Amino acid sequence: MTELTTIVHDASEIVVGPGTDAPLERYENAAIAVTDGRVAAVGPTGEITDEYPVENATHAIDANGRSVIPGFVDSHTHALFAGDRSDEFAAKLGGERYQEILAEGGGILRTVRAVREASDDELLANVLSHLDTMLAHGTTTVEIKSGYGLDTETELRMLDVIRRAGESHPVDVVPTFMGAHAVPEETDADAYTDRVIDEQLPAVADQGVAEFCDVFCEEDVFSVEQSRRVLEAGLEHGLTPKVHAEEFVRLGGAQLAAEVGATSADHLLHANEDDRAALAEAGVTPVLLPGTALSLGADYADARAFLDDGGWVAVATDFNPNCYSQSMGFAIALACVGMKMTPAEALIAGTHGGARALDRTDKAGTLREGMPADVAIVDAPSHVHVPYNFGVNTVETVLKGGEPVQRGQR
Repeated sequence: MTELTTIVHDASEIVVGPGTDAPLERYENAAIAVTDGRVAAVGPTGEITDEYPVENATHAIDANGRSVIPGFVDSHTHALFAGDRSDEFAAKLGGERYQEILAEGGGILRTVRAVREASDDELLANVLSHLDTMLAHGTTTVEIKSGYGLDTETELRMLDVIRRAGESHPVDVVPTFMGAHAVPEETDADAYTDRVIDEQLPAVADQGVAEFCDVFCEEDVFSVEQSRRVLEAGLEHGLTPKVHAEEFVRLGGAQLAAEVGATSADHLLHANEDDRAALAEAGVTPVLLPGTALSLGADYADARAFLDDGGWVAVATDFNPNCYSQSMGFAIALACVGMKMTPAEALIAGTHGGARALDRTDKAGTLREGMPADVAIVDAPSHVHVPYNFGVNTVETVLKGGEPVQRGQR
């Protein structure tokens, strides 16, 4: 007989995932039973506890009027870094543009210098600390990019640290190679593109330390053609494409993402109707990052247009030294207020949408029967409190594979 690992009962609601006839499939006064780390059943408390008695569970959690939601899937972060760039935040508030900071040797290039100087142990301690915070805020799956090395040795070091973090932390970590994150000070974009293709990608593929290949397709960084070369080379090495697209200007990164069959196109602050149509036709998930818009003082991406076209979107934190928030709850609040998403739409974007952006719809993002039981219990009667109680962590308890990994730390 299969052992009943965990039962969460008497929740005010359990959000399963996107619905067919409604924004959410959800149950009121509900319970969820977990066997072998996966959802065995979810539904009204009486029905579930009749089939799966509370006294038989290794872990029995009385949700006592709380809301139960899928663990968040943060599908875009740069969570491995060193150094402090808080002064740049103040500079931006004073009117300095991010591109100006980058041109002066700040921004990404400043973090690159700090990462190159840091030891592996320092980098690992940094990223584990960030993962602890993410977990406490309900994130159970996170993507982490390299890209603060910009040379083969440091990019490989970063990816190895990302791997080690994933092996030692409850949060599932998805590694992305992003050697084409910026152009090092000692070279130009064409020459550095060649180095990414000829040196970094073969080494990354040889060690098998990344799943995706991302590129910053942006004015004064990597052109559409340079980005295409990197992504096509990544495909040859077995790495699935992702694209930073249309963040500061509309350059063509979204169209490129559609052309190469990327899993996601991210940022999209300046994407237009043609871009939305191309992404939808190609099955590319738009990843929208409202925290970045807030940090830059920029207009938000047009989430309403993506949704009204009938497509999926993901919402993620873009946690990095230029967007310093590990909280998916805060990203969801910004998605509602800044991008006009409903709480239900934003919650789905931060769970199932994130899983789509990482090719993990069979592993994360919903609480359907048979899925891994990655659960966040919200200390409030409804999922609406996640964005409603903005600026406060509403997550009280987190289960990973049905096992409590975070309790009472709100």
